[in-house]
Amino acid sequence: MKFRETLTRNLRTSIQAKQEFLQREAQLEVFERAVAAVVAAYRKGGRLYIAGNGGSAADAQHLAAEFVSRLARERTPLPAEALTVDSSVLTAIGNDYGYDEVFARQIAGKMRPDDVFLGITTSGRSPNIQRALAQCREMGIPTLVFCGRDGGQAASAADYCIIASGDATSTIQEIHIVLAHSLCECVEAEICPR
Repeated sequence: MKFRETLTRNLRTSIQAKQEFLQREAQLEVFERAVAAVVAAYRKGGRLYIAGNGGSAADAQHLAAEFVSRLARERTPLPAEALTVDSSVLTAIGNDYGYDEVFARQIAGKMRPDDVFLGITTSGRSPNIQRALAQCREMGIPTLVFCGRDGGQAASAADYCIIASGDATSTIQEIHIVLAHSLCECVEAEICPR
């Protein structure tokens, strides 16, 4: 029975965090504007680049797959790339420039002003996401960040910062997945209408 209690507690915590997020009108408005920025990037021929650490790196890959393959409807591929997948690039940059530069260096080499960057960081304090946001700002690239808690430094560094409700990293990541799927669904509907 103790295992069921853990699951029940976690489900209640997840539901409560999602209900709290629904009440955050300002965050819903930021989401609306962020979707519009991604749609605008695609309409200009741009791409979506995504980065995160640990579980957020897996979320970045997951979201890139949804854009390139599909989420809710049959459509043409939408170009997206997770900056977390090339172990040779990550280890070369980490070795030569330090781990804080693993995303910023890729952004400098790959991204253009018509692209958009999404950073995923539960704390909002990941140094490599901070450097990525700064690199994008230098290059005039729009930025979106999914974070949690108080938003950390990412709250003021990104053009669009969406702060998930919840205290536990796992709960924040659950809301990030809802945000990611919703972002993709909205972009699909705008770029590839039925």
